[in-house]
Amino acid sequence: MDIDHTAAITRLTYYFETLTRQSIGNLGEFYTPNVYVKTPLHEVRSAAEVAGLLTRLFERLEVPRIEVTAQLLQHNQALLVWNLYFHTKRWLDDEQVIHGASHLRLAVDGRIAYQRDYWDATEDLYLKVPFLGRLIRWLRHRLFL
Repeated sequence: MDIDHTAAITRLTYYFETLTRQSIGNLGEFYTPNVYVKTPLHEVRSAAEVAGLLTRLFERLEVPRIEVTAQLLQHNQALLVWNLYFHTKRWLDDEQVIHGASHLRLAVDGRIAYQRDYWDATEDLYLKVPFLGRLIRWLRHRLFL
């Protein structure tokens, strides 16, 4: 039986854009049990570990919200371009945004079996931390200018 990957991507996009702390419990509908996920900061090998990452996201950030801005689909692979909007609980009063993309490979049932997230941790995160940002800007200047 062939899966309609277009419908699967539509469901996944809706899940990501409406993700809440409570909907993390539905993760098994969207990820295979042995999914591999790699981000600039983490690498996990199960849906349970993905749920743990998302739970920590909601613990550390205020009002995290994902907006998918583009989708590309070819056979069982997809690219989702997204923005993650959030407020921090400890520093930076203004709403922050991380611009990224996720390369997905879908299992035959339409769930994510592989996810590789691409985003610039330095630009979107580290430069905004008060002391660390100054240090990184100084290093950039010393090394590349």
